[in-house]
Amino acid sequence: MELQKRLLAQQPATPPPSPPASTNGILSASDYNGRLDEIRRTEYPQLKTVFLDHTGSTVCAASHIQAFAAELMTQIPANPHSRHVESQWTQARIDHARDRLLAFAGTSAERYAVVFTANATAAIRLAAEITPIEQHGEFCYTRESHTSVVGVRSLAADQGVHLRPIEFTDIGEVTAPARCRGTSLLAYPAQCNFSGQRFPLNVADTVSKLYGSTSDTHVPWWVLVDAAAYAASSPLRLDAHGAGPDFVAMSMYKIFGAPTGLGALLIRRSSVPFLRTKRYFGGGTVAGLTFDQPWQVYRSDIEARLEDGTVNFHDIISLHHALDAHANIYDSIDMVARHARAVTEYAVRELRALRHRNGRLVCEVYGHTGESVFGPTVAFSVKDRAGRYIGYMEVERLAVMAGISLRAGRFCNPGAAQKWLCLSAQELMKHASLGYVCGDDHDLVDDKPVGALRVSFGAMTSIEDIDQLVKFLLYQFRDYNMSGSAISRLPIDTMEISPTALSVNAQVDKVIIYPVKSCHGWTVPSGTSWPVTHHGLKYDRVFVLMREHSLLPMQQKQVPNMALIRPRVDIDKSTLVLDAPGHESLEISLRPEDLKLETTETQVCSTRVRAVRVRSDRISLWLSSVLSVSCYLACEPRLLESGANTPHNSCYPDKSFANKAQILMVTQESSLQVEQWIAEDAAPDDATSRIRVGPMQYRPNIIVKSLGTDMIKPFEELKWTLVRVDGSTFAVAGPCRRCQMISIDQESAKKLKEPYATLARRMRVDGKVVFGIYLNATGSLLSTTSIKSGATINAA
Repeated sequence: MELQKRLLAQQPATPPPSPPASTNGILSASDYNGRLDEIRRTEYPQLKTVFLDHTGSTVCAASHIQAFAAELMTQIPANPHSRHVESQWTQARIDHARDRLLAFAGTSAERYAVVFTANATAAIRLAAEITPIEQHGEFCYTRESHTSVVGVRSLAADQGVHLRPIEFTDIGEVTAPARCRGTSLLAYPAQCNFSGQRFPLNVADTVSKLYGSTSDTHVPWWVLVDAAAYAASSPLRLDAHGAGPDFVAMSMYKIFGAPTGLGALLIRRSSVPFLRTKRYFGGGTVAGLTFDQPWQVYRSDIEARLEDGTVNFHDIISLHHALDAHANIYDSIDMVARHARAVTEYAVRELRALRHRNGRLVCEVYGHTGESVFGPTVAFSVKDRAGRYIGYMEVERLAVMAGISLRAGRFCNPGAAQKWLCLSAQELMKHASLGYVCGDDHDLVDDKPVGALRVSFGAMTSIEDIDQLVKFLLYQFRDYNMSGSAISRLPIDTMEISPTALSVNAQVDKVIIYPVKSCHGWTVPSGTSWPVTHHGLKYDRVFVLMREHSLLPMQQKQVPNMALIRPRVDIDKSTLVLDAPGHESLEISLRPEDLKLETTETQVCSTRVRAVRVRSDRISLWLSSVLSVSCYLACEPRLLESGANTPHNSCYPDKSFANKAQILMVTQESSLQVEQWIAEDAAPDDATSRIRVGPMQYRPNIIVKSLGTDMIKPFEELKWTLVRVDGSTFAVAGPCRRCQMISIDQESAKKLKEPYATLARRMRVDGKVVFGIYLNATGSLLSTTSIKSGATINAA
C-alpha cells in the first residue's frame, strides 16, 4: 500500500494551469501569443477540413517538409555502413539526431541510448525481446495499454512467463518485494490513447528505491513506458524522474506528423549491461562472424548492436528538420502542452454542455473527471433524446460528410474500451463468434456500443475546430429519437398509410443491372423483359474486381473511378462489353466455358462468398490501366449464362455479389423529396443545391414511378412488405442502409456531400441512414419470372 500511495502521489509533470478559453472561440492566452492563425495559414495550408485525429497522427509542418526536400537536393545521404565522405556525413547526422531527440525527451546520451526502429510498435517489441525475463517471472501490463503492448504477452507466453493484466493502481501490490517471482517486465502507457488518461513517469524510480538497486545489479522489475501518445503534447523530462524507466517507446510522426517510418526505443544506459542478447542479428550489428561456425561477436555500442540492417537514414535526416520546425513554430514542447490543455478543457466543457431540449446529454464523455490527469484525447458516445446510444459508425460517416475527421472504434486499446464501454471479455468473444470484427458496421450490439468516437488535439488545433464539431453534433443529433424513424418527421403524413393498402397506380420506370459490382450500371432497354433468377436479376453483380491477396472486393468508396467503367450487355452474343474514357472497349464472354477460371473466395458485408478468378492478362491489364490499381476480375459461375437458373448451393448465400438482398428498389417520389430537402437546407450561394440528384444516384435495380393522380408518397415504400410486378411476387427484406458511396457522382466519379448528408439528417430509421428497399424473389416459378419497364406495380 505504501508503494501504491507513493506512485499515485506523483502525477506526471504538467504545464501550469491555462487561462480559460473565451466564449467567442478565441483562446485568451494560450494560442502562442496570438500567432495560431498565422501558424495555421503558413505552416499547415493542408488543413482544409476540421482535423481532430492527432492521436492517430498529427499534421506535418510546411517548413519541415520544405527544409528536408532542400537538403536532399543539395546533399547525398548514403548508407552509413560505408566509409566514403557521404556515408560519414550521414553517420554524423544520425549521431546528432540521437542527441537532439534525447534533448527533446529531457535527457542526454549520458543516461539514455537511442535505438531507431520502424515505429513505436517495433520499439515495444524490441524492448520485450531484450528484457531478461526469467521463466518464473511475470509480464504485467496495465489496462490502458495499447494493443502493441498487449501483444508482448505472446512473446512472454512462449518463454513460459506468467501473464498478468492489471489496473495501474495494482502496481504497488504487484511489484512489492514480498511477492517477487524473479526478473519481470512491467509495461504501461504514459497516456491512454482511448480516454487520454495519463499516468506518472516515476514508477521505475519508485520501484528502484524500494529494492535499493546498485550499479552492480538491476532490480527484478524492468519498466517499459509507451510514450507514443504522451510525447506529442507534453514534455517527457526523463531526467526529472530519478532512475527513470528502463525503456521508453516513441513515435516520430505522432509528435511531428512526419517521418512516418521512424520510431525510437530509449534505453537507460545503466540497464544495458543486464540486457538479454537478441536471438536475431542483422547487418551492421556484429563486429565479426563466421559463415560455417555458430560464432559472432556483437558490436560494443548498444545502438549499433540493436539496429538490424541499415537504419532509415532519410527519415532520420527528416527528423532534424522536424525538430527545427517544431522549435521555430512553438518555441518548446511546454508551449504545446499549455495550448493542448486549454483546447482539451474547452472541448470537454462544450461536449458535456450539449443537451437535448428535454435536458438529457447529447454526449457521454469517457473520463476527464476526478483527480486523474488527462491529455488532449477525448472519447465519447452520442445519445438520442431518450438516452439511447447512436451507432458510432453513423456519426463518423456524417462527420466525414461535414468535413470533420475523427476516429471511431476501440482504437487498438482493448482494456480501456472494455472499461469505459462496460464490455466483458465474454461479450467480445461472443461478438467475434458472430462474425463481428473491428472496423465493420456493427457499432451497436443489443443497443450497446462496442466502440466509441474519439477526438484528439494537436499543437495546431484551434478553438474554432471544436466549435465546428459542436455545431455538427447539435445540427445532426439534437432531439434525435432512435426508437422511431425519420418518417414521422416528414412534411407529408406518411404515417397515415395503411400497412395493408395496395398502391396500384405505379409502374416500373427503369430496370438496371450492375454486371461488375461497384461499377456503373446498365439500363435494360425499354420494354425488354429481363429474367429474374434464383440469385436476382440476370447478370446483376456477376463480377467483382479484386486486389491480389485480398478477400474484399474493390468498391467505389475506395476507388471512385470505378464509376467510370460502363458496362453493356450484348444479349445476342452473350458478352459483356466494358467502356471507359480513353480506353478501347473490352469484351468479356458471359459463358463460363469460354473463361479460364480459378476458384477463390471473397467477402461481401461480412459474408464469405465463392468467387472464381478470371485468368486473363488482357482483362486484368485493361482494368488495372483504367483504375491505376493492380486488380483482376472474379465471378460466380452460377450467375453466368449456362448456370443462371441452377439451384443454389447451400454453402453460399442465395444471391449474387449484392450486399444484402437480390434486388434494390427505389421510387422517383422519394428521390424528388431528397432533392427538395437539399434545396431547402442549402445556403443561397451553395452550388450543391443546384446539383441534380436523381434516382440513379442510389444505384437501384428497379426505379418505380407513380401513375395518374394517385401518387406514391415519399418513402411510402418503407412500409411495404410485398411487391408484385406483373403478377410476380417479391418479399420486402427491409430498408437499404446507405453509406457515403451514394455521394459519388456516377457520371464524373467525383465525391460530393449529397445526397448522403441530407439523408443522414432527414431519413434515419432506428439510427441508420436508409433509402430504398430490398426485394427477394419468392415462389417456385422463377424460370418464368421477368421484369421490364412499364410493368405494373402493386405493393402491400
